[in-house]
Amino acid sequence: MESIDIGKKVEKYRKAKDFSIRELAKLAEITPSMLSQIERGLANPSIQTIKVLAKTLEVPTFSFFMEETNTDDLVVRSTNRKKMVMDNISYELVSPDFTGNLATAIMNLPPNTASSEKQMEHKGEEVAFVLEGKIKVLLNDEEYVLEPGDSVKIPAQMKHKWENNFNDHAALLFSVTPPAF
Repeated sequence: MESIDIGKKVEKYRKAKDFSIRELAKLAEITPSMLSQIERGLANPSIQTIKVLAKTLEVPTFSFFMEETNTDDLVVRSTNRKKMVMDNISYELVSPDFTGNLATAIMNLPPNTASSEKQMEHKGEEVAFVLEGKIKVLLNDEEYVLEPGDSVKIPAQMKHKWENNFNDHAALLFSVTPPAF
C-alpha cells in the first residue's frame, strides 16, 4: 500500500472530468486549499472525504486504493519470451508470467514427438489454435487431426494428448486457465 498515491489518483480523476480544483472542491464541499494539499500528497484525506470525492468524480471508492499497473510489465516482445524445453518440445510464454487467471504459450512439437507418454488432465480449461503444421489431439477416446487455423477447446479434467506424427514441425498457440504447466 505504500506505493499508492491517493492524491495523484484524485488529480487524475479530476482532470478526466475536466474539473478545476475550485470546481471539485465546491462540489465535494471541501476547501480548494485542502484539495490541493491532498493532490500534492501534503494532506491525507479522511475516509469520508474519499467517499465524497469518489461520488463526486463518479468512480468507485476502492479505485483510490488500487495499485497502479505498470504497463511495461504487460508487453512481451517476441525476442524476450520466456522459454522452456522438455523432451524436445519447447514452450514460449506469450503472456508475461503465470500470475492471474490465464496463461498463453506457444508449444512447438518437432516431427514424431508427443506432449506426453499418456493422456494428461488438469483442473483448468484450455483452448489451442494451430499456427503451423498438422497435429493429432486425443480427447478421451477420440482422435482429431488439426491443421493451421483449426482450434480446440479442452474442458477441465478432460484427458488429452498432443502428437505430431507428421513430417513437419507443428506449433500451437494455447491458453490455459488457471495457468498450469
